[in-house]
Amino acid sequence: MFRLFYKIFTTPKTVISAVDLNCEQAEVNVIGAKIRENVKKLFRGSLAIRMVDAGSTNAAEHELTALSNAFYDADRFGIHFVASPKHADMLLVTGPVTRNMKNALIKAYEATPDPKIVVALGDDAIDGGIFKGSYATFDGVKNVIPVDYEIPGDPPSPKKILCHLLKILGAIDAKRAGG
Repeated sequence: MFRLFYKIFTTPKTVISAVDLNCEQAEVNVIGAKIRENVKKLFRGSLAIRMVDAGSTNAAEHELTALSNAFYDADRFGIHFVASPKHADMLLVTGPVTRNMKNALIKAYEATPDPKIVVALGDDAIDGGIFKGSYATFDGVKNVIPVDYEIPGDPPSPKKILCHLLKILGAIDAKRAGG
């Protein structure tokens, strides 16, 4: 347990500002093509994401579900949602982490193979959102497991999620290239 707490406190928090994205005007296909290139390069063609609901309001889940509809169709960009954290490259966590979901989230984190990429999706997952300070929550994912990246919004739109995923993949590529 000490190792988990040590990793939580030593993991650098990376926040990508929405102002820096410049992709609100871009077409979904343009963003998706860039994502596809990065996914091919970094993950050999397929980014497997395990979505973990840690007590959210389901608003973020609806937006993630929209990524699979005919308009966004994230599968064509190489993004796949998987049922097991053992098959995942990335954990995408929503919700403020309720007391009942803490152990399940830790087990999913531990079952994810290294190198783990953990993304907090939505304001609730980042700092507790409207549930901040509640006795029933841990005020965000970062208080339970180490978080590498954050996608703000309440909830973020599917296009905003894709834009942030593009920036996250770019940051991962820069880290790998730099050392």
